[in-house]
Amino acid sequence: MAGVKLNNVIKKYGEAQVVHGVDLTVEDGEFCVFVGPSGCGKSTLLRMIAGLEETTSGTISIGERDVTTAAPADRGVAMVFQTYALYPHMTVEENMGFGLKMNGVDKSIIKEKVDEAAGILQLGDYLKRRPKALSGGQRQRVAIGRAIVRGPDVFLFDEPLSNLDAELRVEMRAELARLHQSLDSTMIYVTHDQVEAMTLADKIVVLRAGQIEQVGSPMELYSNPNNKFVAGFIGSPGMNFLPAELSQNSLALPAIGHDTVPVVLESKTADKLSVWAGIRPQSVRINPEGNVLKVDLIENLGGVSYVYLITDDGHRLIAELSQDETLPRIGDKVGIDFDPSRVMLFDQRSDARIR
Repeated sequence: MAGVKLNNVIKKYGEAQVVHGVDLTVEDGEFCVFVGPSGCGKSTLLRMIAGLEETTSGTISIGERDVTTAAPADRGVAMVFQTYALYPHMTVEENMGFGLKMNGVDKSIIKEKVDEAAGILQLGDYLKRRPKALSGGQRQRVAIGRAIVRGPDVFLFDEPLSNLDAELRVEMRAELARLHQSLDSTMIYVTHDQVEAMTLADKIVVLRAGQIEQVGSPMELYSNPNNKFVAGFIGSPGMNFLPAELSQNSLALPAIGHDTVPVVLESKTADKLSVWAGIRPQSVRINPEGNVLKVDLIENLGGVSYVYLITDDGHRLIAELSQDETLPRIGDKVGIDFDPSRVMLFDQRSDARIR
């Protein structure tokens, strides 16, 4: 096992720079998730760690070794891709042990390692099957098993669950969490799905346009985002943002009919600062006596329901209601209430958090 350290890592394709001076430390045994929208550079960064992409400048270290220019096979990493990339003519056992066989490892050692990995991944009954006789989840487990038998210092996962259906994704998330606990290995995982990030990670790295926006534990990023982008990306459904005017310790939210919402700030601000007021759907309560927002859509999921609201000037808002609360009807005009202490403020010019 080993940690990973990136020091001012830059990636360019010609004149186009896609990774901008990334500094990051992944501790030994940590499950670190790179998350962000498509095109933010998360897969490129992972491939640079694996050695599949050349590092333009900066250094990458695994354990105590500088591997910036090392070949992929010499880095002590194993990568699991979005596609399973299994050999269709080989059995599960042969697929899992193929890398060791190519390296000239003794057959008895290969069998021992394959059997051990199959036990961890519950593949013991499928070792003689070929990939076409397996489900999608089983094929992904074989791909993970192929990585396990190599005994790498670091596991790298590039959106490994994106080809699975919704039920299998939930199942495989749980299996990956158990795998990390049993192996106690360093894992770096790329996804655009922030639910995967929240449920799997010890540490989340939020990326945008090739730069790190914020690093922290799932609950740190959820409860204490540094800017509007992180606040909107972490959490499901995403945070509501409404235009507001901040004046000393009072907030005006004319879009939803709240003129004087009390707020407590760490320091004084300029008079009448234009801000975004961020309110999570879980903090919004429907006030049927109001006449400010129109109910546009309702998603009833059983235990909770999401009510989509729209103001007269086109601003949208989501409220999460429990199964015990009375749902409005589509087309109703309602108001909302919320706890002012749960409102987060962001400067409209810079999107930075106002604490």
